Amino acid sequence: MVSTTLERPDKFRIGRVFNDSFAVISRNIVLCLGLAVLFSGLPTLLYQLWVWNWATGTETGAPEFSVQRAIVTIVVMLVSMVLAAILQATLVRAAIEDLNGKRPSMGDSLKMAISLLLPVIGIALLVSLGAGLGFMLLIVPGIILWLRWSVAVPVLVQERRGVFGSMKRSRELTKGSRWALFGFWIILIIAVIVIQLVLSQLVMVFGVTTALILDALVTSVVSVVTSVAPAVSYVELRQVKEGTSVDELAEIFS
Repeated sequence: MVSTTLERPDKFRIGRVFNDSFAVISRNIVLCLGLAVLFSGLPTLLYQLWVWNWATGTETGAPEFSVQRAIVTIVVMLVSMVLAAILQATLVRAAIEDLNGKRPSMGDSLKMAISLLLPVIGIALLVSLGAGLGFMLLIVPGIILWLRWSVAVPVLVQERRGVFGSMKRSRELTKGSRWALFGFWIILIIAVIVIQLVLSQLVMVFGVTTALILDALVTSVVSVVTSVAPAVSYVELRQVKEGTSVDELAEIFS
């Protein structure tokens, strides 16, 4: 349990968000990693094994393209989108519950996530489309838009404002803190890249199957961090902007 009587921070601090994020994960390691393996790691492993078999089949004379392979790829993308949305919403709810000093319930968090599945997917699609177009134009606009909407899902989960209302609220909360948010995510992205580079070397040492299993585990851990961190950032931003305590955040669910 954590204390819910928190001093109002003067600004968004990267170190505090990192500490709180990993503290939430460590207190709920079984719930977080269990869900991440189920909804992210295992699907990733199965798909990568299928791709590997596809690639080796191509080398032995199998056709490089087939309708069946195209259909499987599309289905995998759609299923991955749904699973990622459920995982993110579940971990966001669990993180905020933990910060409120409660013991997150897997069943309750999953139930809530499934009830918000379509809005979460809607936010993911709109953010990806908007930021993607920004990246195609000048890169910087894409980064700005992505940072602007980076806590839209926690807003949706906690405040139930709908897709566009949550994106607008995220824009308001992140205003004035986007450089700090940018630095926070740059550190996370660099850490992921380093891990992936190390992992690529393990293919030659341990073989493909072992490397794919390790990659699936790394994907699970990354999914946990990138789902919990926005929830912690949301709480931090509300405390910075509004002086709102975690207790007040929890009143919405009372």
